[in-house]
Amino acid sequence: MKTTINSTFSFLSLAIFAAITTSSCGGGSESTDSKKNDSLSKNVSANEIRYIKIDDATNILPAWSTENVLVYHDIGEPDDLHPTNGMSSSRSEIFGYTQVYVIGTDYQNLTIRPIAVKALPIISPNELEYTYELRNDIKFDDGSVISVDDIIFTFKANKCQLTNNPQAKSYLDNMVEIKADPAKPGFFTVVMREKYIQNITFLADYPVMQRAFFDKKNVLANYTFAQFCDPNFKADKQKDLADWAAEFNSAKFSRDLAFQNGAGPYKVEKWDAGQSLTLVRKNNHWSKDSKNVYETSFPDKIIFKINKDANSQILEFKSQTLDVSTTLSTKTLLELQKDANFIANYNSRFTDTYNYGYIAMNMKPDGIKHKKIFVDKKVRRAMALLTPLDNINKVMNKGMNKRTVGPVSYLKKDYNSDLKLIPFDIEAAKKLLDEAGWKDTDGDNIRDKMVDGQKVKMEFNMNYMTTQVEWKNTAEMIAEQMYKAGVKANLNPIDFSVLVETARNHDFDMMLASWAGNFAPEDYTQLWHTSAWASKGSNYTGFGNAESDALIDSIKFTIDDAKRIPFVKKFQEIVYDEQPYIFMYSSLRRNVIHKRFGNQEMYFERPGVWLSSLKLLSNSGASVKASSVY
Repeated sequence: MKTTINSTFSFLSLAIFAAITTSSCGGGSESTDSKKNDSLSKNVSANEIRYIKIDDATNILPAWSTENVLVYHDIGEPDDLHPTNGMSSSRSEIFGYTQVYVIGTDYQNLTIRPIAVKALPIISPNELEYTYELRNDIKFDDGSVISVDDIIFTFKANKCQLTNNPQAKSYLDNMVEIKADPAKPGFFTVVMREKYIQNITFLADYPVMQRAFFDKKNVLANYTFAQFCDPNFKADKQKDLADWAAEFNSAKFSRDLAFQNGAGPYKVEKWDAGQSLTLVRKNNHWSKDSKNVYETSFPDKIIFKINKDANSQILEFKSQTLDVSTTLSTKTLLELQKDANFIANYNSRFTDTYNYGYIAMNMKPDGIKHKKIFVDKKVRRAMALLTPLDNINKVMNKGMNKRTVGPVSYLKKDYNSDLKLIPFDIEAAKKLLDEAGWKDTDGDNIRDKMVDGQKVKMEFNMNYMTTQVEWKNTAEMIAEQMYKAGVKANLNPIDFSVLVETARNHDFDMMLASWAGNFAPEDYTQLWHTSAWASKGSNYTGFGNAESDALIDSIKFTIDDAKRIPFVKKFQEIVYDEQPYIFMYSSLRRNVIHKRFGNQEMYFERPGVWLSSLKLLSNSGASVKASSVY
C-alpha cells in the first residue's frame, strides 16, 4: 500500500454510504428533494455498485458562475512535483492530469485500462514476459511522440540506486528488464523475475518521462537493468551516473515550474506554496478529440485550493467559491448538508474507501533522542487499549467511519474477520504496563522504568499532521486518556512533508497518519518488510522478523487466491499480535461537486472524482434524474 497511487487491481463487493436508490445499471433516483436530503448520510449496502453517476442539473441557477474554471478544495499540497521522488497523494492526483502512465485505473469498472499502450499485454506461457505496443498519438509538450526509449528510461531512472525514491523501489524489485523489439517499432517486453501479483499493475505507479528532457546526454543508456538490479553495483562510483543523479534529484525538477514536463492535458501554471496550485489546459493537446472519459479535459483551468480550516471551508462552499471536494471532514459535510442553499448548489455523497488511519509507534528507537518506550509489545497493546476510538469516531465522524483491525480493508476478501477490535480499557492497559515494568516510582503520575541503566519516563512526542483540525482534536482526546494511565503524550503538530521525512528517518516516537489503499491484492513489502525499514522506505516503525518477511515474500509471488489469502490472514495475525500501529478507521470519502458541472461521477477508488471530465453546463443543458448507480 502506498500514499501515492497504488497499482493493484481486483474485483470485489462494495458497501457505500450514499443517498441513492439502487439498480443493476442506470436508472434510480431520489423521488423528492426531502427524501434525498434526509437520506444523504445513510449507509446503503449494494454489492454490485461500481460507481455513482449523477445526472446533469435540470436548471441553471442565476447565481452559478459561468467561468470554465474548476476550483478543487484540498487540505494539503504536494510534497513536490518530482517525477520519481515524491510520495504524497496530492502529487499523484495532480499527475493524473499532467502526466501519462503506461496503464491506469478504470474507475468505472474497477479494473485496469491501457493508457500509453494500445492494449493490455500479451503474456508469455511462463507468465514472466509481458509484451506491449505503444500508441502512436501521445505526445510530449515539444511534439515528440512517446517512444520505447522513453519507457526504458523511465524505469531505469526509477531502478537506479542513486535515484532518491526508496518508497517506490520495492515495487520494481521483480522487474528484470525492458526490451525493445527491433523488428516491431513501438513494441516492448517487460521481463519479470518471478510470477508476481503485480506484474502488470505496477506500471500504473510511474509516470512516463521524456528521456530527451531528463537525460539530455543519454547517460542511462550506458547502463543496463542488470546493473541496477545488482546490489553490488557501485553506482556512486560511476561519475557520469552520479552527475546525472545529482541533477535529476535536485530541487529544480521538484519545484521549478520551468522544469515540469509531461504528456498530460494540463500543465502547472502557478504554485503559491501553502495556498493553491493552478493547472491550465494545453492548447491543441493530442487528446482534444478523444471520447475517452479519462482523456477529456473540459475545464480551462483546475485550481487546487488549500483550505484546512473547517469554518472557512463551510463559508467557501456557502459562497460557492469552491466547486469540488473529496477531503472535507465528515462533520463538516454533515453540517453543510443541513443548509438548503448548499443542497441547491451541490451534489454530495459519502462513499467507502480502502484507506485507513493509524497511530504508528517507533519499535526500534535509537535510545538517545527517542527512548525505548515502545519496544515491548505489551506497551504497544496498552497504547491501543488507551485509545478511545469509538468515542473519537462518534465525536469526529458522527459514528460513520468503520473501525479496522489491521492493514487489510474489510471490503477485501482477504480481510481477517477473526481478529477482534481492541476495546478502550484503561484498567487493562494499566495492568499490561505494570507487567512490562512501567510504574510510577516517584509519585509524579508519569510511569517510569530503568532502561539501559537510566530512568526513563513514559513521556513522548505524538506527531500529527496540520492538514485538518480533526487530527489535532483526535490527538488531544488520545493524550487525555493516556494521561489517566500515567502516560504523557506531548502533542507535536507538523507539516505533512516534515512528518513523512521524520518517519522515513525513524525520527519519531508516535505519529498519527493515514494510508490510501485500493481494491486489489497487495504487495506488503513497502510498508511492512524489514528491508523497507533498513532502506528508509515506508516501514516507519521497524516492524518485522523472519516469519513476517517470509509471508510477505510468499504473498507477492502467489497468484492463486486460494493459496495466497491464508498467507495474508496469517500476516494480519502477526501484525495484530505485534501491534506496531494502533489501527483506527477505514474512512469515508466525502464527495462534493457543484451542480454547474455536468458529467458527474463519484468513484470508490482514488481520487474519487475525475476533475478533467467535469463539463461546465450551459443554459441549454437539461437532464432529468438525480443519480444512478453502476
